[in-house]
Amino acid sequence: MRELLLIGASGLAREVLSVLRGNDDPHVVYVVDDQAELAGTALDGVLIVGGLSQVAYHPTADLLVCVGSGAARADLVARLADLGVTPDRYTTLIHPAVGVPDSCHVGAGSILLSGVVLTTDVQLGEHVVVMPNVTLTHGNRVGSFATLCAGVAVGGDVHVGRGAYIGMNASIREGTLIGAAAVIGMGAAVLVDVAPHETWVGVPAQRMPAAAQLSRAGADFRGRRG
Repeated sequence: MRELLLIGASGLAREVLSVLRGNDDPHVVYVVDDQAELAGTALDGVLIVGGLSQVAYHPTADLLVCVGSGAARADLVARLADLGVTPDRYTTLIHPAVGVPDSCHVGAGSILLSGVVLTTDVQLGEHVVVMPNVTLTHGNRVGSFATLCAGVAVGGDVHVGRGAYIGMNASIREGTLIGAAAVIGMGAAVLVDVAPHETWVGVPAQRMPAAAQLSRAGADFRGRRG
């Protein structure tokens, strides 16, 4: 029976396990996490077999990176590449109730949870995480390692850059560009383009000053594993 390794003992991994169980997925599932104290314990009943080096002992297993931070996912994928893991090893998890029209594409390693809607011509990169009840509409382009939190609504022809983070219940106006590694706060309403690496919050969304962004980076986003 084929194995599946979930990379990261996180809340997202628990979400993935729930989908797998609800869909009677046939994989034998294990969790990999570099926190040494977790080795030999369990995450929602699934054995944590050890750190990233354990991937070498499961050479035919499918892989799914389950950490909430896009930057952390990108780092893990790079580390796995150094261990000889090729892109074809990554599986994609899509909740069985989520429809993916023929005009849409979901990249390898991406995760789409319950209630996600893809209308038409939506293109998702690799290792994108889309949390419950996100709506993606015509012409959306979402770069690899982006994260869209629960309840996000994205208007038509929006481009979301690589590694961007869109907070819960944020709304993005049609035709706008969210730059690479940008952060959009919870409940924000984005009406204009957002430059790479900037943080925008509020209704309508406005850019946070650089000093405030650095302060919040430590308070809100450190160690994000979700």
